[in-house]
Amino acid sequence: MKTEARVVNQHSFMIPVETPLPRRSFGETMRADNWWVQPLLVFLGLGIFIVYSTWAALQGAHYFFGNYISPFYSPELFGSSPHSWFGSKPIWWPAWLLFSPALLILWAPGGFRLTCYYYRGAYYKAFWADPPACTVGEPRKTYLGERSFPLVMQNVHRYFLYLALIFILILTYDVWKAMWFTEPASGKTSFGIGAGTIVLAINVILLSGYTFGCHSLRHLVGGFLDQFSKSPICYRAYACVGCFNCRHMLWAWLSLFWVGFSDLYVRLCSMGIWHDVRFV
Repeated sequence: MKTEARVVNQHSFMIPVETPLPRRSFGETMRADNWWVQPLLVFLGLGIFIVYSTWAALQGAHYFFGNYISPFYSPELFGSSPHSWFGSKPIWWPAWLLFSPALLILWAPGGFRLTCYYYRGAYYKAFWADPPACTVGEPRKTYLGERSFPLVMQNVHRYFLYLALIFILILTYDVWKAMWFTEPASGKTSFGIGAGTIVLAINVILLSGYTFGCHSLRHLVGGFLDQFSKSPICYRAYACVGCFNCRHMLWAWLSLFWVGFSDLYVRLCSMGIWHDVRFV
């Protein structure tokens, strides 16, 4: 890497001079703090979630318990539970391929997080060391940015946002269904609130906070304007999204943890390991 310095000669002319900058080797830095802690925690956090969510999605079982359904499997387009929209396993699904209802829908919320502006910066550092941290040597010699394949695909984030907003509505409906219980004795349906209802409701709140703080949504509702004074409604929407956006990292991690916990709660209830508590 080179930088340009300008030297003034005796005739007061600016002469550009290229001065090479020393290149740091991988991990080399003059920082005295524990800079590696944050990328390590991000690596562990995202790594654990990826392993668990992949395992849970491939199970195809224990993803519902009565009126509860795991957010990993909602909407259940095809499946064997009472929550299925279009019946059981479709006839067009290849016989040799493992079937799980989660495989039909998880690509949408997964793609939304994968292309998220915050997560990109987080996993670039934690998984690719690109760079490991500020002013820390990285393993590559050139910088291509996100203008070439495959990273140019990150620009589809705004389209995943539209899908994520639809998922918020579907998960909200799941919370509504989680308020109606079938009584074992009479077979009638009655209103109630269980621990699982609260777990699924918190999940929607945290996912909404993360989704409504999206940078693409902020641009969509008002970021494209040059003068907010000409559109007060857009300004209010922009300010609202900006309020969520200023804590985007916090919403991202809280929602990531809780969506995994929501699946775990429903799964353990279905397996009989945990017992759901009815409050109402």
